[in-house]
Amino acid sequence: MNILGIGVDIIEIYRIKEILDKNSRFLEKVFTSKEIEYFESKDFRPETIAGNFAAKEAISKSIGTGIRKFNLRDIEVLRDELGKPTVKTYNNLKQICIDYNVLEIKVSISHCKDYAVANSIAITKEV
Repeated sequence: MNILGIGVDIIEIYRIKEILDKNSRFLEKVFTSKEIEYFESKDFRPETIAGNFAAKEAISKSIGTGIRKFNLRDIEVLRDELGKPTVKTYNNLKQICIDYNVLEIKVSISHCKDYAVANSIAITKEV
């Protein structure tokens, strides 16, 4: 296995709170229905949503494309039974991952009072 790339993103939690207060469609534009269900289970806490947003940005950086040729809903960040973030790709990003031989995308998310941060590693198979 090889590393295609790494990505990191940080966001101010207040920015996500402001967007949530102003734009009722933000969640549906950016997140999958399963992610929104997860947010609901966490009482739509802005730090949780900000963490997932940062994860999506970090993932796009680890692939090396930024958010080009796919949209943020093509990335789904959920949690396993232990709370570890997991990543699924869909649509155009799924095809990009196939084209780049990406086997797995790892992500880690953290937050404090003011910021949420995530990092990502895109792992490829050896060719």
